[in-house]
Amino acid sequence: MRLDTMTRQDVIDTVDHYMFNAGARYDLVVDHAKDMYVYDVNGEKYLDFYAGIAVNSAGNCNEKVIAAIKEQAELLIHSSNYPYSIPQAKLAKLICETIHMDKIFFQNSGSEANELMIKMVRKYGVEHYGPEHYHIVTAKQSFHGRTYGSLSATGQPDNGCQIGYAPVLPGFIYAVFNDLDSFKEACTENTIAIMIEPVQGEGGVYPATEEFITGLRKFCDEKHIFLIFDEVQTGWGRCGDVMAFMTYGVKPDAVTMAKAIGGGMPISACCASEELASAIIPGAHGSTYGGNPVCCAASYAAINEILERQLPQNAKKMGAYFMDKLQTLPDVKEVRGRGLLVGVEFVSPIAMKVKHDCLEQHLLITAVSEHTIRIVPPLILTEADCDQAVEILNNVVQGILG
Repeated sequence: MRLDTMTRQDVIDTVDHYMFNAGARYDLVVDHAKDMYVYDVNGEKYLDFYAGIAVNSAGNCNEKVIAAIKEQAELLIHSSNYPYSIPQAKLAKLICETIHMDKIFFQNSGSEANELMIKMVRKYGVEHYGPEHYHIVTAKQSFHGRTYGSLSATGQPDNGCQIGYAPVLPGFIYAVFNDLDSFKEACTENTIAIMIEPVQGEGGVYPATEEFITGLRKFCDEKHIFLIFDEVQTGWGRCGDVMAFMTYGVKPDAVTMAKAIGGGMPISACCASEELASAIIPGAHGSTYGGNPVCCAASYAAINEILERQLPQNAKKMGAYFMDKLQTLPDVKEVRGRGLLVGVEFVSPIAMKVKHDCLEQHLLITAVSEHTIRIVPPLILTEADCDQAVEILNNVVQGILG
C-alpha cells in the first residue's frame, strides 16, 4: 500500500473539496496499472475494460512507451513549436505515411484536434467561396468535445454537455446518423463540410453503415463538400483497422485522432489533404504544447506497438468473440459496435448500476446512458479476459434483476 501521508479517504476528501465536481467518479483510488489490470492503493486489482476511456490501447504502462518517455525527458521536455524537433518529425512521418494523409498538426486533446479541423474547413470555405460558406453538417447524438467549437458541433442540444452554454456557435446543422437522405437535405449552398464519427461512442455506440459512409463520400465529391472524420476514439486499432475509415474503403479530407496515439500521454492530431491544410498559414493557428517532445516520443512508441503487435487485427478478432459472448447476458436488447468499441444496450434502465456494481466486482467499464454500457478495453486482451469480464457482467446483471 502506497498512500504517502494520506489515507485513502484523505485522497477522496481532498479531491472532493478542492476540485470542480465535473463528473461522477468511481469509488476507487488508483495507484498503478499494468497491461490488463489497474491496482488501487490497497493493492486490489481490477480487470480493465475501459482503458482510461479508450486510451491505453497497447496496455496499461506499456514498457516501450515508458522507456521512450524516460529517454526523451532526459534530453528535452519542452521547446514550443518555434524550433524543429526530432520526435515531432519522426511522429509526423509515421502517422502521415501509415494512414496516407498529406499534412498533420499536433494538439493536446481530441477536442482541440476537432477545434482545429473545424477552424480549418471554415477558413477554407470563407476564403474560397465567400463569407457565408462556413456551415458544417454533423450528426444528431454525435460527440466531438467540450471546447466551444467542438461542443457546438456536438449534436446533443438537450444533453448536459451543452445546457447552460447557449448560444453555441452558429453554422452547425444536425442530421440523422446513418440516414444519407437526412444529411443531403441538411446541406445548403453554404455547406463546406460534413463531419462524422465512424462509430458514435458517447451517442450510444452506433457504427456507421457502409452504405452511409460510401454514400457521403460520393455526395461530398459531387457537391465539392469536405468529408471530415472525428476518429478521436475510433482510430489506431480500436475498430479493427488502423483507422476506422479504412474499414469502409473511403478516405476523408481530414481526420482527427487522440486517445490511443499517446499511450497515456496527452497528445492529439489533425491530418488533412494538402489542399485543405493550405488554409492554415503562419498565425492562423498555434499551440504551445502541441507536439511536445515527450508526448511525441511516447506516441511514436505507442503507435509502433499497435502496428508491430498487430493490435487492430486482435481488436477485430476479439471484438467478434466478445460481442458474441455478450449476447448471452440477461436483459440484453442489443449488442453493437465495431472491433473493441462495444456497446451493450439493456431492456431495463440498469446501465449505471451495472457500471458501479461491476466496480465492486473489480471490473472497470463505463456507461453512456441509462440503458447502455460502453466497453473499450486495451487491445491486447485475450479470450480468457473476455470470458472473465462476461462472467462478472452476468453475475452483476442477474443480481440487479433479482
